[in-house]
Amino acid sequence: MSLNALILAADSALRTLWAAPRASRPTPQAPAMGIEMSDTERREAAALMRVNHVGEVCAQALYTGQALACQDPALRAQLAEASREETDHLAWTKQRLDDLNDRPSLLNPLWYAGAFAIGYAAGKLGGDRVSLGFVVETERQVEAHLQSHMDRLPAADSASRAIVAQMKTDEIAHAQMAMKAGATELPGTVKVLMQAAAKVMTTVAHRV
Repeated sequence: MSLNALILAADSALRTLWAAPRASRPTPQAPAMGIEMSDTERREAAALMRVNHVGEVCAQALYTGQALACQDPALRAQLAEASREETDHLAWTKQRLDDLNDRPSLLNPLWYAGAFAIGYAAGKLGGDRVSLGFVVETERQVEAHLQSHMDRLPAADSASRAIVAQMKTDEIAHAQMAMKAGATELPGTVKVLMQAAAKVMTTVAHRV
């Protein structure tokens, strides 16, 4: 592992957790519904977008950890490209939280550390194919999670819905990329453990 790679990984962590993220694409837009959200609806929308923001923090960490462990330069470049799209998601969800007068999770450093460790361990211990398997399963679970948020977001919150819809499209593309690159299907027990960990994260981040 080179010193340069470690510096880049540290820089990614610092930018994800403490810098203002900058999107390379415009924020997805939808026609305004012309309906005001109630305070209860606004709080629920903000809580859901906070969970989505945490998911993007974890995505940055996962891809950074995997890239650090990756031995294939071409695959490392693919992971970097996916990470850039996740940076768009990070910026969009943060902006939406600001619009809703709410904040990101206070536990983002903890979520980042855990996801980074998983990404690095997957690549280092299992190799590139297993690492890609984690990408596929993660994106599948995120896709389902985003769909559930589409069902739960207030009907009047067209702004959040537009963001979540584009995020879902991008996550599907990331999973397809990993499959084409040779991802290994993960064992069922690993998938269940990933679902359990995600459930803890989403439940806590909804409030904290």
